This record gives sequence, C-alpha cells and structure tokens, in this order.
Amino acid sequence: MPESMMLAAAIGVAAGAAAVGLVLLLRRIVLASKDLGTEAEQATYQTLHLASRAAKHLRGGLAGADAARASRHLRTLLEAETLAIADAEGVVTIDGDEALRAAATRLARDIVASGKQRVDRRIPTPHGETDAVAAPVFAGQRTVGAIIAFASPVRAGLVRATGEVADWVAAQVELAELDANRAALAEAELRALRSQISPHFIYNSLNAIASFIITDPAKARELVLEFADFTRYSFRRQGDFTTVAEELRSIDSYLRLERARFGDRLRVTLQIAPEVLSTVIPFLSIQPLVENAVRHGLEAKEGGGRITITAEDAAAFAHISVEDDGVGIDPDIAERVLAGGSPGEHVGLRNVDARLRQVYGDEHGLVVETNLGAGTLVRMRVPKAHPARASEASTGPVRRMRD
Repeated sequence: MPESMMLAAAIGVAAGAAAVGLVLLLRRIVLASKDLGTEAEQATYQTLHLASRAAKHLRGGLAGADAARASRHLRTLLEAETLAIADAEGVVTIDGDEALRAAATRLARDIVASGKQRVDRRIPTPHGETDAVAAPVFAGQRTVGAIIAFASPVRAGLVRATGEVADWVAAQVELAELDANRAALAEAELRALRSQISPHFIYNSLNAIASFIITDPAKARELVLEFADFTRYSFRRQGDFTTVAEELRSIDSYLRLERARFGDRLRVTLQIAPEVLSTVIPFLSIQPLVENAVRHGLEAKEGGGRITITAEDAAAFAHISVEDDGVGIDPDIAERVLAGGSPGEHVGLRNVDARLRQVYGDEHGLVVETNLGAGTLVRMRVPKAHPARASEASTGPVRRMRD
C-alpha cells in the first residue's frame, strides 16, 4: 500500500476513534447529569465539562488566543491560583497573577529543555511567596510545551493532577497534529489530481485548436476560450470545495475540447436536478470521473460511445453518477483501486474515492459497477447540507451541453 494511503488510513482511524469516543462520553455525561445527586457525581461532571471546554481550544495550539481560553478552564479544573501554558519556544500564556509571568517563563524553558516535572517553592511575588508545579507536554518523543500551576502551597494532589492534565493536553496536541496531517494529505491528493491532467489531453486539445485555425477560425477561437476556462478552473489555488454547478461548467469545457477531437464518436447526456446545483462538493470530484470515462472507457472503443452524467435530488443527499458504455474495467482491478491498492491508470478514480471518504466518511466512498465490455457506472452520494467551507464555493449558471 502506498505511504500516503497508509498515512490516510492511520489518520482516519485515530481521528475517527477520538471523535466517536468524545461523542459517546459527552452523551453519557448529559444523560447522567439529570441524576447528579452526590457531591462526587457533581465533581465528576464538573471535571469532564471543564475538560471538554478546554479541549476545543487546545486544538489551536499552546500559544495565542486559543491557549488563553483553554488556560481559564484548566486553572479552574486544577483549582490553581494562577495557571500558565507554554509552547516549545517558551511563549507563555498566563491566567491569574501577571506578576508571575517571569517565573512561569523561566520554569517553562527549564521544563521544555529537561522534559521532567518539577516543583519550585517559595517563589517571590509582589504579595509574598508562592509555590509552582511544572509538567512537560509531550507529542511523541518531543517536548512541545509545559503546564505550570501556582498555589500556596503546592500539595501532592496538585502535583499529580498537573502531571495528568499535561498528559491530557499532550493528547489534544497530537490530535491537532493529526488534523493538520490529514489536511496536508488532502492537499497533496488534490495536487495529484491537478497534476494528472494529462499532457496527452493538452497536446490533443492544442492540435485540435490548430486544425481549425485555417478552416474555421471562429471554432478555433471558441476552443481557445474553452481551454482557458478549463485550465483556469483546474489549477485555481483558492478553496478545497466547489459546487456541482461550477464542476459541471468545467466538465462542459473539457467535453467540448474532447468533442473537437472525437467528433460524433463522443456523445453526452446530462440529467441534472436544479436542486443539487448549489450542493457543495470537494473540488475536482466529478471531472476526474468524466475524464476517466473518456480516456479509459470510450477512447479504446471503436466507434466511441456515450457518457451520461446524472445528479439527482434525494432529500438530504445529492446522488451523482458518471456512466459510459465503453470497454469497462476488470472488476478485480476496480476492487483493488478502491481498496487502496495501486491505482495504475485509474489514479483519478482512487484519489476521488479517498477524498470523499476523508470529507464525509467511509460510507460515502465511490461505488463502481463495471465489467470488461460492459461499460462503467461510478456513483457518489453527497450530503446537500454539508457545512465544510461552503463559503469558499461559488455558484453560477451552467451552460447546456448539447448531444
């Protein structure tokens, strides 16, 4: 299995397990909170509530505004007089007595350097003296920060609790790094999809344009504009999401260029429900399927064939499919591609499937129905109300593709 796929699987399992665990835990807390009668039950609920409040801020790192918000909840959780969070560079966020910032900075640097918990006593302050316990925050083998709790005095319970909180903070930092790695992997796969735009297709498109320059200048100008529209969309830099309408506009340009080469050998049917045009989808999630149908379905078929693109409204979902009546794919090869094996010629199919699973979950991967000589049908099911960065997507009219 390629390293990128192994990393994607590891990230997905870790992040999925963490998310499911947190949801189940919070559900139990909410249900149990109705019957919290004893002091112990109330203390447990309060502890878990403060931890969940802090967790969402710690995903933003151990410095800045997010760390400041987290420090307030952690200070209450530890019942410390002052609490400081430091990152790997020794940048300190403090909640409580600002006069202790210098002491917190000194302790943070020592703890990050040594990677060992320690207790300092009789630290001078403008109001007298205080104690402090400082615990390192690890991410793997690296010390990425420190938690410092001040109290007068520091007792054994606070020492143990601070160490436990530092371990819990470390788990949040590692989850944040997993999220960042997942985003980086998604971006790498998007770059792979862009780079897959075949030099063969570009060469053929330019040849087709050149062939019309003398015989039909107006047609040549039209194809130049289609080529510009297609490449501008495919290589745009902003946003990981688009709309069905925008993707179809790019597909229209792509197919017009291919029809200039195939002529009547390439026939297209488009069946789109207006309700799904504004649905937000991952960028380049339909176009590679159409290109796969042309290159690996119809190009090798004598006499060409038909591509049918369908988008149906299904309550909370949009059902989108790309079907061709071309030469088809060996079912064993298709199964290996979707299982994470070497994609071979079908890298677009594999990358689209992986990105859909990353965004929506494994139940929203591609469904492929194919056989040699029987054509190929590729289907996807996309939530219409998916909120992921919908503001990045833009909508617009879709030009009608003529048969």
